[in-house]
Amino acid sequence: MSVERIRRFLSEADPGTPCLVVDTDTVATRVRELRDEFPHARLRYAVKANPEPAVLRAVLAAGGGFDVASPAEIAACLDAGASPAALSYGNTIKKPADIAFAWSRGVRDFTTDAPGDLAHLAAHAPGASVSVRILVDGPASATPFGQKFGCEPAQAAALLAEADRLGLDAAGIAFHVGSQQPDPGAWEPGIAAAAKIFAECATRGVSLRRLNIGGGFGITYRSAVPSPAEYGREIRAAVRAHFPDEPEILLEPGRAVVAGAGLIRTEVVLVSTRFGRRWVYLDVGRYNGLAETENEAIPYRFEVPDRDGARGPVVLAGPTCDGDDVLYQRTPYELPLSLRAGDRVDILDAGAYTASYSSVAFNGIPPLRTHCLEGGRLADDP
Repeated sequence: MSVERIRRFLSEADPGTPCLVVDTDTVATRVRELRDEFPHARLRYAVKANPEPAVLRAVLAAGGGFDVASPAEIAACLDAGASPAALSYGNTIKKPADIAFAWSRGVRDFTTDAPGDLAHLAAHAPGASVSVRILVDGPASATPFGQKFGCEPAQAAALLAEADRLGLDAAGIAFHVGSQQPDPGAWEPGIAAAAKIFAECATRGVSLRRLNIGGGFGITYRSAVPSPAEYGREIRAAVRAHFPDEPEILLEPGRAVVAGAGLIRTEVVLVSTRFGRRWVYLDVGRYNGLAETENEAIPYRFEVPDRDGARGPVVLAGPTCDGDDVLYQRTPYELPLSLRAGDRVDILDAGAYTASYSSVAFNGIPPLRTHCLEGGRLADDP
């Protein structure tokens, strides 16, 4: 239904390309679906996936809160009507000034993974609730975090004991299994590690209560992934298996909330044959919306609304004067052989990590424009 509503808008409004159109009714539906699978959990939408005000309002209306990573995201959520209690500052890499800003705006939940950041929290967010993020091993995701975030599990209890000593509220453990995680069993190692840390902290006189399982829930691009129900079933079973008493659960979905709500309309700039391969150049590329095609990690679905007939293989590339602005050379794609410059192409499930990843104006190309629909009509954003 979201694709139909979006294409109706595109047909009537005929906005310039490239553009992203997001159906916020679908955003609200996805939030409610995830809340149904985790009925006792607090959902904190990862704002970085798509920070459009209409998207934030839809998340709020469906009962969600926000995982924020910067002062700007905090301000955007508060401007959308969120209360500070609905915000969790999940970024472990933050300046003291960022912490002070968050505290001054009423944010009281933070995530940390290093002694230096913990000291900054004690100084600039006294008494705040703190979860320690751990690095977990698990099945590979489409876009893993590597070792950028999370302390070794063996260090977590000491950090939480130090948080308690510094007068902070040592709340619990956080982890993330990587974005676009297709294995619903990927959360089990993190849950098991967290349970051991809970037990160790109890021996130190620190009582933990919160388990933040992050995001990572996949969506179907060209390959099927588990349903929200399958993710929920596996995660709930793992929590029951490792925790004698269920902790407070937080989840931080981004892609799973907004990706399927968005469609990018793009225009063919050039069709050419190079060394025996057909190349199709679009007016959207890695620098103005399709950053997640790096290493061909996210295989978007492409549809050509106005072209039928025989199809053939293509290499897909963006419009900039940069050799890295190639979308897919190894991943097999086929588009109509009749495709010509000026034709419109739709990129489905493109609501997440597209406009928010756009460069400011690389090669003079502006960031990806976004249009949000509320109730099938263009949202009236400030």
